Amino acid sequence: MKKIVLIRHGQSQWNKENRFTGWTNVDLSLQGIEEAENSGTLLKKEGYSFDVAYTSYLKRAVKTLNCVLDKMDEDWIPVFKSWRLNEKHYGFLQGMNKSETAEKYGNEQVHIWRRSFEIAPQPLSKDDLDNPRHDLRYASIPPEYIPDTESLKETIERVMPYWECEIFPQLMKVDNILVVAHGNSLRGIVKHLKGISDEAISDMNIPTAVPYVFEFDDNLKLVRDFYLGNAEEIKRKQEAVAKQGLAK
Repeated sequence: MKKIVLIRHGQSQWNKENRFTGWTNVDLSLQGIEEAENSGTLLKKEGYSFDVAYTSYLKRAVKTLNCVLDKMDEDWIPVFKSWRLNEKHYGFLQGMNKSETAEKYGNEQVHIWRRSFEIAPQPLSKDDLDNPRHDLRYASIPPEYIPDTESLKETIERVMPYWECEIFPQLMKVDNILVVAHGNSLRGIVKHLKGISDEAISDMNIPTAVPYVFEFDDNLKLVRDFYLGNAEEIKRKQEAVAKQGLAK
C-alpha cells in the first residue's frame, strides 16, 4: 500500500492573532510548534515512515515539517520546497485582523473574499514592499507567475501542475510521501484526489497539524483516506477553523 500524508502547518502567530496571512512569511506560534511536534510523535507511534517530503517556501510550513521529521528521527530524508505549495495570496487583506475587516467591509463581503471559489480580494500593489515580487525567495520565478491576489480557483491552478508533475509521480518510485503545506493549497490537492465540487471544497476545513492519510494501491488508485488521531480532538480543531477562519 502506497501512502501520501498531507499536513496543514501548525498554528502561526497570525493565526493566533486572527489576521489574514497568505504569502506573508509568518512564524509558528508556541502552540503551532507543539502541534507540529505532536503530529510527528503520533506518526512515529503509528509506524509511519517517509521516503521524501515536500513543503512550501513559507516558514510556518517549513518549520512544521522540520518539527515533524525531528520527532520521527527522519531529518535526513530528501525535502523539496516549492512556491507552488504556498498559501492562497490574500491581496490587500494580508496583515489585516479578520474581525476588524468584517466590521469595516461587512461579514458578507469578507466571507466572499475568504470562501468564494472564483472571487479574489483586491490585489496588493506591485509597489508594496510586502509584495512577493520584492522577496528574494521568489527572484527566480517569472514575474507573471507571482500573484498580487488569488481566488481559491487560482490557488488550485497554481498548485496542480506541481502535484501532477512532481509529487504524485513520485509514488511510482517510492511508497511514502509527506506534504506539509497550507489550508488552501491542500484543499486543491484534496479536491483533485476526491473529486470534490467547486462549491463543497470552499467549505472544507483542514485542521492544523493533523496528518491526513491517503492510501493508494499499486496502480495508484485511491483506496481510502482518513485523519490520523483522536476523532473528537480532530472535530474540535475543524470546528475551531470554521469558527475563527484559521485556514490561512
